[in-house]
Amino acid sequence: MAAAAPSTIETVEYGNARHKWLIALAVMLGTTLEVLDTSIVNVALPHMQGSFSASVDEIAWVLTSYLVANGIMIPMTGWISSRFGRKRYFLTSVGVFVIASGFCGAARSLDQMVLFRLIQGAAGAAMVPSSQAILMETFPPNEQQLAMATWGMGLMVAPIMGPTLGGWITDNWNWRWNFFINLPIGAAAFLMVTTFVHDPPYLQKRRAKGGKTDYTGIILLVIGLGVAQLVLDRGQRADWFSSPWILWGSVFAAICLIGLVVNELRFPEPILDLSILGIPVFTMSVILMVAMSFALFGTGLLNPIFLQELMGYTAWRAGLVLAPRGIGTMVAMLLVGQLARYRYDTRPLIGVGFILMAVSLWTMSGWNTQVGTWTVTWPSLVMGVGMGMIFPTLSATTLSCVSRERVGYAASLYNMMRNTGAAIGISYMTTVLVNHEQIHQSYLTEHFSVFDAWKMSSAARFVPGSHAFDYSAQITGGQKQGLGMVYLMIQRQAAMLSFNDIYRTLAIVMMILIPSFLLLRKAQAGASSAAH
Repeated sequence: MAAAAPSTIETVEYGNARHKWLIALAVMLGTTLEVLDTSIVNVALPHMQGSFSASVDEIAWVLTSYLVANGIMIPMTGWISSRFGRKRYFLTSVGVFVIASGFCGAARSLDQMVLFRLIQGAAGAAMVPSSQAILMETFPPNEQQLAMATWGMGLMVAPIMGPTLGGWITDNWNWRWNFFINLPIGAAAFLMVTTFVHDPPYLQKRRAKGGKTDYTGIILLVIGLGVAQLVLDRGQRADWFSSPWILWGSVFAAICLIGLVVNELRFPEPILDLSILGIPVFTMSVILMVAMSFALFGTGLLNPIFLQELMGYTAWRAGLVLAPRGIGTMVAMLLVGQLARYRYDTRPLIGVGFILMAVSLWTMSGWNTQVGTWTVTWPSLVMGVGMGMIFPTLSATTLSCVSRERVGYAASLYNMMRNTGAAIGISYMTTVLVNHEQIHQSYLTEHFSVFDAWKMSSAARFVPGSHAFDYSAQITGGQKQGLGMVYLMIQRQAAMLSFNDIYRTLAIVMMILIPSFLLLRKAQAGASSAAH
C-alpha cells in the first residue's frame, strides 16, 4: 500500500497519463498556428500590396497590428485564465483566432485586413503561455522537459519554416490561403482541447472565488505596451527620435509602464505578478530567453533579406536553404527531452547551445556575396541545434521554480519578456543594418576615387605607351551606366559589411552567455524552495 501512494498522488497531481500526449498535441497545434502567423505572411506582403493597392508603409500594418495586439494580451493571460478558467479561455482564443483567420483570407480592403489581424493577434496571445502552464500541470517533473521539447518544436520551428511554407503557398495557390489553412488545423485543435484538457481543482476554486479587478493595471498595460510595440515596430520607418511622435510616444509608454510596475506591486490581485521576478533562477532564465529570442527573430529577419536582396534567391529557394535550421532544432529538442526523461542534468546543454550559436553566428560574420549554398546552410543548421538545446531546458527550469498556483502568471510574464525581446531584436537589427550600411558606404566612397571608378567603368581613355589614363575623356551614356554599376557594387559591399557587423555582435553576446548555466545550477535549489 505504501508503494502505491506515490503513483496515486502523481495521477491526481499531473493528470491522466493515457491522455497527456494528446493534450500536448492539442496545445501544440494551437501554439504552432499562433507563432506561424507571425512569419508566414511576410513573403506574401508584396502580393497583398497589389491586391489592396497599398503602399509599402501601409501594408506593413498587416504585421504591426498583429504584433501589437499579441504583445498587449500575452501578459494578461495568467490573470484571465485564473478569473475565467484556463480551458475556457484557451478554447475561446482558438475559436476566435480561427474565425479571424477566415475573415483575413476573405478581406477585401486593407482596413478590413488590419482589423481582422488585430483580432487574430489578440486571440492568439493566450496560446503560448496557456500551453506551457497546461503542460507543466499535465506531465510529472521528469517528463516536463520532454513535453516542452515536443511542444517547443511548434514554437521554435514555426517562425523558421513560416517563410518557406508561405512562399510555396503564395507562389502555387494564393496569398489568401496563408490564412485559410488555419481553419482545419484550428478546428482539430479546438476539438482536442475540448475533449482532453481540463482545469486543475485549484484553478476551479480560484475561478469560483473571484476577487477585485485591477482596472488601473489593465489600462496602463494596454496603453503602455501598445504604444511601446508601435514605437519598436515603426521606429525605423519614422527615423526614430527625429520623429516627434516616436519621441513623445516613447516618453508616454515609459510613464505608463513605470506606473504599471508601481500599481502591480501594490495591488492585492495584480494583472502581472511581478513578485515572481524575485526568484533568481526565474529572472536569470528570462534574461537568457530574451537574448535567445533576440538572436532567433533577428536572424530570422536578416537571413532571408541577405539571401533575397544580395544573393538574388527567390523566397521559396531562400526558405529551402534556411529550412535545415528547423530540422536541427527539432532533433536537438527531442534529444534533450529524452535525456531529461532519464533524469540527466541537462542544464550544461544550455552552455553547449550558446557555444553552437556563437560558432554559427561568427561563421555568418564572414559571409560575402559569393558564398555557396552549403556555406549558408551549415551555420543555420548548427544554430538550430544550439537553440534546440537551450529552449526546453530553459522553459522547464523557469516554470518549475514557481508553485503550481503561480505557473500561469509565470508563463505570462516569461512570454511577455520573450515577445519583447523579439520586438527589440527586430527593431535593433533593422536600425543597425541601415545605419552601418550608410557608414560603410560613406567610408568606401571616400576611399574609392572617381578616377578609380572611371577606370573600372572604362570611362577614361588609356594613353598607349604611358601606362596612364586620359581623365579628360568624355563620358558616354554607356560609360555613365558603367559608373553607376560601380557605385551599385559599393552599395552591395556596404550592405554585406553591415550584415557582417550584426552577426559578429550577436556572436560575441552568445559567447558571453556560455557560462550562464552555472548561475542556473546555483540558483535552482534556493529558488525552488522559496517558491514552494
